[in-house]
Amino acid sequence: MDIIPTALEGVVILEPLVFADTRGYFFESFSLREFEEKVCPIRFVQDNESKSSYGVLRGLHYQNPPYAQSKLVRVIKGAVLDVAVDIRKGSRTYGQHVAVELTEENHRQMFIPRGFAHGFVVLSDEAIFQYKCDNYYAPHAEGAIAWDDPALDIDWKVASDSILLSDKDRKHLPLTEAGTPF
Repeated sequence: MDIIPTALEGVVILEPLVFADTRGYFFESFSLREFEEKVCPIRFVQDNESKSSYGVLRGLHYQNPPYAQSKLVRVIKGAVLDVAVDIRKGSRTYGQHVAVELTEENHRQMFIPRGFAHGFVVLSDEAIFQYKCDNYYAPHAEGAIAWDDPALDIDWKVASDSILLSDKDRKHLPLTEAGTPF
């Protein structure tokens, strides 16, 4: 597994070694030993999966401490643009983001540590998205920032009028008004 650093400290892309032949392919999608050697110590406790259609945008979400979560995300089917935003006050990259295309073909994964907001938009007709979390989901600890915050300047690669949001995701505040706890 190759680890590709990003412009945000702690956020990394994981690229597996894929063995392909006429029968299909095989790759190791997760090894705790290798992850801890190359990325950081971790204890994942929950796996989640979502299925979404083109233009569905989920995010930008985080959990407030002490329920904060690190996530290891990947696409099983389709393609998404995956985004992590640094919401750690005092960080030299506060308010900056990285965006990575994760697809069923490239098998890439992205690790988003605690202290980052996370979201993705579906670029294909349909996508199945999986993620591991190092803390359990706590509904009362939910936090989020507006996906279209102009200060973040995220190019979601989907026209604004094609974005599909939940009612909850339509109501989030910009980063400067959200009062993030990190």
